Amino acid sequence: MIGWPELLLIAVVGVVSGAINTIAGGGSLITLPMLIFVGLPPGVANGTNRVGAVLQSASATVQFHREGMLNMAHVRRLVLPTSVGALLGTWLSIGIDDDQFRTIIGVAMVIILPFVLLKPHKSREGDEDRDDDAAPKPPKEEAPPLPSWAQAIIFFFIGVYGGFLQAGVGVFLLTGLVRACGFDLVRSNGVKVALVVVFASLATAIFAWQGMIAWAPAGALAAGSVLGGWAGTKMAVSWGPRFIRWVLIVTVLASASKLIGLW
Repeated sequence: MIGWPELLLIAVVGVVSGAINTIAGGGSLITLPMLIFVGLPPGVANGTNRVGAVLQSASATVQFHREGMLNMAHVRRLVLPTSVGALLGTWLSIGIDDDQFRTIIGVAMVIILPFVLLKPHKSREGDEDRDDDAAPKPPKEEAPPLPSWAQAIIFFFIGVYGGFLQAGVGVFLLTGLVRACGFDLVRSNGVKVALVVVFASLATAIFAWQGMIAWAPAGALAAGSVLGGWAGTKMAVSWGPRFIRWVLIVTVLASASKLIGLW
C-alpha cells in the first residue's frame, strides 16, 4: 500500500525527472525504477510511468502547434508504423513475468543511458552542446531522407520499444527523424512529441484496461514532472547541464544495479 510519504517522494522525483527532461533528457530512466522501489510491481510501474509522458507530450504538442512548428503531414506519415509497433511492444511487456521484467528494465537502462547522454541525433546538426529545449538555431541543410518504406520499418521498431518501455524513447525518435527522415531539430522536436502523444496514449489505454496503472502515484508523478519542467531552466542556470547529466548517470547506474540484483 502506497501512502502519503511514498506519494510525496514520487512527486519530488517527478520534479527532478521533469528538470532532467528539460536539460538533458531521459528523466523516465529515473522515475521507472523509483516506482518499483516504492513498492509497485514492475509491470504496474511501467504502466504508471506512461501517464506523465502523455501529459507532458500533449502540453508540448499544443505549444509547438501554437508556434507554427508542428508539421502534421510528417506526423500522419509516421504515426501508423509507430503506433502499430507501440501496440505490439505494449502487449509484449504485459506478458512478461515481474522478476524477469525487473532485470530487463535494469539492463535496458544501462544500454539506453549512453544514447541519452551522447544525443546521436545532434551530430548531423552540429548542435552537440545545445539542449533539445533550448532556443533553436536556424535550420541547416537537410540530409537526403531514406525511402518511405525504410522510414516505416525504423519507426515501427522505435514504436515497439516505446510501447515496451518508453524510457528514453524520445532520443530514438529524434535520431530517426533527423537521420532517417532528414528533418532539422526544430521540426523533429514537434513531430516527436506529437508521435509520443499518440502511441503513449494507446499504450496507456492498454495498461489501464489491464489494471496496470496505479492512478495516485501516476498523478503525483505527473504533477511533479510539470513543476520540474518549469524549474529545469532555473536549475540549468544554477547548477549547469553538466552537473544534471552526472546526477542522471549516477542515479541510473545505481538504480540499474539494484534492479539487476548487484546489491
